[in-house]
Amino acid sequence: MVSLLDIIGPVMVGPSSSHTAGACRLGLLARGLVGGTPQRALLELHGSFARTGEGHGTDKALVGGLLGFRPDDERLRTALDIAEREGLDYSFEKTTIADDAHPNTVRITLEHNGEHAVMTGSSLGAGRVLVTEIDGYPVEVTGNYHTIVMVAEDRKGSIARISSILSERDVNIATLKLTRKHRGGDAFIVIECDDPPLDVALAEIESLDWVRLARRLDKVGA
Repeated sequence: MVSLLDIIGPVMVGPSSSHTAGACRLGLLARGLVGGTPQRALLELHGSFARTGEGHGTDKALVGGLLGFRPDDERLRTALDIAEREGLDYSFEKTTIADDAHPNTVRITLEHNGEHAVMTGSSLGAGRVLVTEIDGYPVEVTGNYHTIVMVAEDRKGSIARISSILSERDVNIATLKLTRKHRGGDAFIVIECDDPPLDVALAEIESLDWVRLARRLDKVGA
């Protein structure tokens, strides 16, 4: 099915929905992993992002997203200068992430106040994005929902407890996926919600003694 967005594209600053709007949304999702604008960022560009991204403004869009700018924000045009003034130390590298990776793919490594996160994501066209890996765990995050990402001990009843907290705060779960490397170890949990999770709910989840990290990724899709 072809949507209106596929035909006219998103409202944005820049010449390309793939190289600018999508790239900006990937930056927005990445900043949520460290709770805001990072202090340092390494952005490894793959495929078309590496070959033609600078000419299409991909570098400005990615950094603008890390600063919290949305695709229609006029500040994207000067995002690199703003980042320097705001103290965001960023660098770009061209690389090959994987032979089968989407041509518009970036791996973003972030540091902020002692926290560290690595996210790999792709811009699929018309401003749509797909995050495929976070901190070594395979995921499928589209940014079309308000999303909670968590690292927690693999314990019985953990999903029921988290679901109960969200339900008590009137937050409806759209999708939930848990990935673990081995039984009893750490699990990576991605919860997509129809409603934005309240800070109080997120704080209650993070206060659980078996939860190591909980972060909210704000909705960036249409």
